[in-house]
Order: sequence, then structure tokens, then C-alpha cells
Amino acid sequence: FKGGDTCEYLLSSGRFLGEKVWQPHSCMMHKYKNSEAKNCLIDKHIVFIGDSRIRQLFYSFIKLINPQVKEEGNKHGNILFEDKSASIKVDFLWYPEVNGSMRQRIKSWTEGSMAKPHIIVAGAATWSIKIHNGSNEALTQYKINITSIAPLLEKLAKSSDVYWVLQDPVYEDMLSESRKMITNEKIDAYNEAAVRILNSSSRNSKAKVKVFSVSKLIAQETIMKSADGLHLPESSRDTNAMILMNVYCNKIMKPIDGSCCQPQPPLTLIQKLAFCFFTLSIIGYLIINLINRNNYRKNKSCTDLESGEEKKPAISTPNVSTLEMLLHSFCKLGLIMTYFYLCDRANLFMKENKFYTHSSFFIPIVYILVLGVFYTENTKETKVLNREQTDEWKGWMQLVILIYHISGASTFLPVYMHIRVLVAAYLFQTGYGHFSYFWLKGDFGVYRVCQVLFRLNFLVVVLCVVMDRPYQFYYFVPLVTVWFMIIYATLAVWPQIVQKKANGNCLWHFGLLLKLICLLTCIYFLSYSQGAFEKIFSFWPLSKCFELNGNVYEWWFRWKLDRYVVFHGMLFAFIYLALQKRQMISEGKGDPLFSSRVSNVLLFISVASFLTYSIWASSCKNKTECNELHPSVSVVQILAFILIRNIPGYVRSVYSSFFAWFGKISLELFICQYHIWLAADTKGILVLIPGYPMFNVLVSTFIFVCVAHEISQITNDLAQIVVPKDNSALLKRLLCIAGFFSGLLLFSAMQDQSRH
Repeated sequence: FKGGDTCEYLLSSGRFLGEKVWQPHSCMMHKYKNSEAKNCLIDKHIVFIGDSRIRQLFYSFIKLINPQVKEEGNKHGNILFEDKSASIKVDFLWYPEVNGSMRQRIKSWTEGSMAKPHIIVAGAATWSIKIHNGSNEALTQYKINITSIAPLLEKLAKSSDVYWVLQDPVYEDMLSESRKMITNEKIDAYNEAAVRILNSSSRNSKAKVKVFSVSKLIAQETIMKSADGLHLPESSRDTNAMILMNVYCNKIMKPIDGSCCQPQPPLTLIQKLAFCFFTLSIIGYLIINLINRNNYRKNKSCTDLESGEEKKPAISTPNVSTLEMLLHSFCKLGLIMTYFYLCDRANLFMKENKFYTHSSFFIPIVYILVLGVFYTENTKETKVLNREQTDEWKGWMQLVILIYHISGASTFLPVYMHIRVLVAAYLFQTGYGHFSYFWLKGDFGVYRVCQVLFRLNFLVVVLCVVMDRPYQFYYFVPLVTVWFMIIYATLAVWPQIVQKKANGNCLWHFGLLLKLICLLTCIYFLSYSQGAFEKIFSFWPLSKCFELNGNVYEWWFRWKLDRYVVFHGMLFAFIYLALQKRQMISEGKGDPLFSSRVSNVLLFISVASFLTYSIWASSCKNKTECNELHPSVSVVQILAFILIRNIPGYVRSVYSSFFAWFGKISLELFICQYHIWLAADTKGILVLIPGYPMFNVLVSTFIFVCVAHEISQITNDLAQIVVPKDNSALLKRLLCIAGFFSGLLLFSAMQDQSRH
């Protein structure tokens, strides 16, 4: 990677994704809304100076500020635009030739008391070609004139942003007779002269006039759609205007999905401390490793010549072993976090916008489905939702979600609605799994709670520190964490009702159902009382965890979207375990779950329900309306899938080891994708190998999956050390963790204060 300013790439290179989406080379372009454009350009004066092509660009630019503007007025005269609400002035000055008149206008800004424009966009040539019938004398005069203007533009560039727009190619077959002398050969000669003179002038000055050459590339692809062969179609000039807006506004507005022209963010205090910690961990691990190797050499066993066996020295160093394991884990994690930072915070690797096509989503889906079916094995047990089956379920869902994210399929509503069901199914498993554990084991100890919370949150907490992102940014982890605590509180609060107790007296079952009804009532109340919900999560320090962009609305929206599905998972677990206890279902190998008649009826209803939901989701026209219905109806397809997967005995007895492998690291895959597979906080795609999209995806995916697997191993290793079974040791660890988070909150408050 050459490094340097991504603005140069934005202004000079790129390609079309599809017909209308422009992709700059190496960086991402933000699509500015009217409100964002106004905020960026407040109190600014912008001037477009040139011919009819510059006038087109002027109109496209002001439409980003006010879409109601109509293209009217004197075509061969000055046009003034003002947005009084934001004190923005945008002027078009009619100077169709690079001559003395244009020079005098530009000179007036460099001398005297006249206020200089903040942005100047200039360009002209086609009129010179037309008026002088494409003569060589006209080109020579153009060179003389632009040579005299260049120093003035350089002087302006010291305090303003100055852009020289190169001439777009024409579609010669469509040109009128009066314009036939305007050929692409002539245009290239004029462009070459302008670039050479402007670059020569910039070498002698620190300021630099930015050459806007990307419009040539855009025109080459779209000029055939021109109405007259000379002027660009509206979509192309709108793209040019959006590029201009990105060049100027990205460094001011800092949009997440606008990586072009954005400087690398400075390291925060917390990031610097994290860097020091990981560096010390790496150094500490290397020192201990060297000491252990030295000890190993000293105590190296001698080979027993008679038996041919080695006599191993009996060295027992449990404390060193634990410390070494801890430092080894942090050493690996430090290297991995460095890769995270380089991918998504440093301007080292390229990033590109997503672009959805049906083939980019559905072809990989078919591919992984074939792979998953190919790796089919027998399950160790044949119970409903056994461990292998739930891992398989999580695995294929995670792979589909990953493909959904990288292909940008959220723009296609039917796919979006089906992915919402997959997210709901994860939460359904949360309700089912945790309820089953507490109901069967009756283990409400602190150790269990700490283990679950650590495994869920460890990676996210580290990323919050290293990547400088709020906890709520990784919304799924806060969601499953809060739901786990709700499940725990519901079942742990007096009276604690577990299966062992309920077997002695059936009334306890009604007591548990009463608890579940109370939970459902609370969920219903909070979902329709946004104010109460926000008050609960706006209290400090909860607000530090659940606020995003200064409020908890995003958290409320995420929670509300799947508010009932965890309850559905708990209720399903209760009914299933009750039926299992009373031996009302058959879970033998190869046996259908119920009698043949009941199984066939349930299977038919399940298939019909599954397809009905898919038809409804595919016919969705409005995302808001469908999201309102989703919490109540998503369980239909989830239950239908469970019954289809488990009623036939032969289906229940097999699983895909391919999907199950991914299922075991599904949480790490979901979180890691934010920064090392996607880019710009999921808004774009990471580009490690530019120019080869398929090869790039293969390489970045391989690294991404390996990293996710390694982080899963690190989390498991650290969980054994950080969350010990011994209660007194666990209490000490909890006090240390409380101290860590207190320090984190303190440093976070200091950072916020320094930013303000």
C-alpha cells in the first residue's frame, strides 16, 4: 500500500459497482443527506466558475443542500444560491473560457479586501475548442492563460480548497454539427496541458490545487446516455457532486462509512494504556519462556541406554504454569488486537463500499449448504436440540448472517426479514439453554453466572478498549447478557423452583408458570413504555454501557425487536422437559418423536407454517410495519424448524460437523466480523488484496475464521484462570474486576471531558 492521502484516490480513480454506484479506489464514500450537508457547509461560501458542464455540477451540488432547487435562470450568466437557515452561499460564475476575464475574477479574490470563497471549483475548455474550431493556436493560448492563472489558484489554495475539473470525454456520434470540432483527441490535449501546468506550479508551492480527474472516468462509462453527447446524464453529475462533498466534508463530519479523506483518529488514553499492557504481556511471556527453556536445558533428561527410555525430571511449578498460561493468552490476544487496529483504525488497509446483488448473496448460501450436507455424521445422543444439533443450528445461521453482512443484503427486504428470524433464533436458544440448565441443575451459584458473563463479554470489553467503541455498539452481546440476567433473576428469585422440587408436588409447575406470566407482563409493559425503559437504562453507570450516540434509543429498539422470543424459548424448554419427564415423547435412535399419525400431522403443520412465514416475509413492502409484527410471529418459523428437524428420527440422529464447528465459535465470528472481515464498523468491506475481489474475500475470510477460533480458545483458557471455582479466590477476582471497570469508567470520563 502506497499510503498517502486517500483524497487523491477519491479525486482520481475508481470504478462502477453495477450501473450507478461509484466505488473510489481504496476507500469508502459516504452518501450525504441534506441535513449532513448543511451541517458541514454552515457559514461557507462555495464558488463554481466555468462553462455549462461546471453549471451542471453546481446544480447537482446545491441539490444536496436543497433537493427542491430547479434548474432555471440564465444559462449563460451568473447564478446565485443561498440557504439562509445555514448561512450557505453557493455561486455559479459564467466564465466559459480560460482567459483574461477568468484570471481577473480569480485575482480579485487574492488581492484586496474581498472575502475569499472557502471552496472554488473551476474548469473550462470546450468553448475554446468550439469557438476557435479546434485550432492549435487556441490550445497554445489555453496553455498561456492557464499558466497565468495557476499561481493565483495556488495562492488561493493556501486558505481555500481549490479544485480544477478536467474535461469529460464527449460522445462524438451524438454531437450537433456546431460541436463536431469538439473531439476526444482535442479534450485529451487540453487536459494534458492543464495537468502538466498545474502540477508544475504546485511543485514550487506548499499549497496544491486539487485536480478533479475522476469525472473523466465516470463520463467514460456514462456519456453514451447523454442527451446531446456533451453534457453528462444526471446520475453521473450527482456522483461528481457527492465526491466533492466527501472530499471536503469527511474530515469535518467524520462519517463511519466515509473513509475517504479521513485522517487516522488519534490514540485515546485508554488505547495507549491497552497498548502498554499488551506490550508488557508479550515481554513478560518471552522472559518466562526463556527462563523455562533455560531450566529445561539444565534439567534435560539423559537417555537410559539399557531401556532406551528418557528419565524425565520431576519439576512441579503450578504457579509459573498458570502465570505463563495467562501471559501466553494475553500475548496472543495483543497480537490479534494489533491486527484488529490495523484493519479498522489505521489507514493501512483499503476499504470498499458494499454492493448488493442477488448472486452475491444466494450463490455463497448454496455453496455452504452443499458443504454442510457433505460433512454429515451421527449424533452422540438423539434428544431434541442436543448439543451437536444446537451447534449445527448456530453454525449455519452464523454463516448465513456473515454472507448477509458482506453482501449488503439488508437493502433487500425479504432477505432482511429472514435474517431477523435467525437473530431471534439465537435469542430463542438463549432462553431455551439457560432455562434448561437452571431447571435441571438447580445451580444458581455465583460461579455459573460469572462463567457465562465472562465468556459472553470478554472479547467485547477488550474491543471496546482497543477500538474505542461503546459497549452498545456490539449490540448482540449486551442483548444476550441482559436476557441471561433476566432469566437468572426470574428463576433464582424466591421461591426457587427447579425440576427436582416440582417432581414432588405438581403445584410448583403452576408457580413456575406464574413466574413466567409475570416476566411476560414486564416485557409487555416495557415494550410499550419507552420512557420507563429509557429511565431504567439511563442511570449511571448503566448509561455508559447502553448509550449509543448520547441516548439509549438504539438499545431500546434492539431489545424491542425480539422482546418475546427469549420468553418463547423458556416456555418451549419448560413444555419439552415436562413431556420428556412424563415419557410422552420418544427420543430413541431412528424413532419419530410422537406416534406416526401425530408426527405426520405435526410435520405437515410445521412445513406449512414455515412456508407461510417465508411467503409473508417475502411479500413485505414496509420495513417498519414488518418489524412491528416480527416479535410476535418470528417464533412460528423457529418452532416449525425445530419440529421439522426433530420429529423424524433419522433427521434427529444426524448432524453436520461442518456447521457445528462454526457453531462453537459463532459468538466470536459475529463480533470479529465488525473489524477484520468487514470494515468501517461493518459499513464496508476490508480489502487486503486490491483488484481481486474473490481472492481478497478468500484470504480475509481465512484469517478472520482463524482469528475467531483462536480468540475462542483464549477466552476458554482465561475463563479457567479469571473465574475459579473456589469461592474465596472468585471473590478476590471479582474485586479486581470491579477495580478494573471503575478505572475504565474513570478514564472514560476523563476522555469525554477532554473531547468536549
